[in-house]
Amino acid sequence: MTPVFFYQLQTQPLEVVLPKLLATSLERGWRVVVQAGSDERAEALADQLWSQDKEGFLPHGTKADGFPDLQPVWITATDENPNNANVRFYVDGAAVGDVAGLTRAVIMFDGNDTDALDAARAEWKRFRANGHEVSFWQQDDQGRWQNRAAG
Repeated sequence: MTPVFFYQLQTQPLEVVLPKLLATSLERGWRVVVQAGSDERAEALADQLWSQDKEGFLPHGTKADGFPDLQPVWITATDENPNNANVRFYVDGAAVGDVAGLTRAVIMFDGNDTDALDAARAEWKRFRANGHEVSFWQQDDQGRWQNRAAG
């Protein structure tokens, strides 16, 4: 069963956290799909990644760029896997689909948004009831991710 990681964004926004997690994924040799809540948000995240790090570059693409099979990180608003990713990030309330066959599924949510918290709790219960290993990650005061719960 695919492990499902829940990341509660509370002290830093997605735009700060996501690039670091994507870089770590690529360092591990994983291919990634990031599924956003809308096409506009997917393009905004892709644009932000182009200018995120002046010293480095996070290779990625969207449907506007094409060539998904060549993209180690694919950013989309739909339930697709055109780059044969083995890790999937769900952000901005994106609908979480079937995670079977993935190395890891990551659900990132705004810890300051009551609706996002409620949705994450419902997903936690669903995945746990279906036999997935689930874990809850929260940042400490220094910005390091701490595993706060597992089930």
